[in-house]
Amino acid sequence: MKTFTKETYINTTLEELFAFHMDTNNLLKITPSNIKATLLTKNIQPKEGQVISLKITKNFLSFLWIIRIKKIEYPKLFIDEALKSPFKFWEHQHIFEKRGNKVLLKDVVRYELPFGFIGRIFSSFIQSDLEKMFYFRHKVTKNILEGKI
Repeated sequence: MKTFTKETYINTTLEELFAFHMDTNNLLKITPSNIKATLLTKNIQPKEGQVISLKITKNFLSFLWIIRIKKIEYPKLFIDEALKSPFKFWEHQHIFEKRGNKVLLKDVVRYELPFGFIGRIFSSFIQSDLEKMFYFRHKVTKNILEGKI
């Protein structure tokens, strides 16, 4: 099992950051341009047990992602897990913590690649891809919530 973590401080409130992440339409705003994300489940208010379907296209490959909201603790945490994805296992913790006059946005992704040894060959590529994607997601989230775009 691999773990990826990304942290960013944002000048916003805990409630605003949580609300931003609860709006599934914002997922499209924070998706890098080299990835096309389409929400197949529309107009939902995420709650524990909620299943959300997305179509993700990257490098001419399309994948169906079906995630379930595993846990919500307003306004500090929500966890989603993949029921169907290109990964053997995927769990994504969205953690929000008040730190002085800022809020810490922390993403922790635990994942396992498919195909055993063959999948492990691609481990460094996947880790690099996650770093790029979450750098972009955090940058755009920060810019939106701090009024820079």
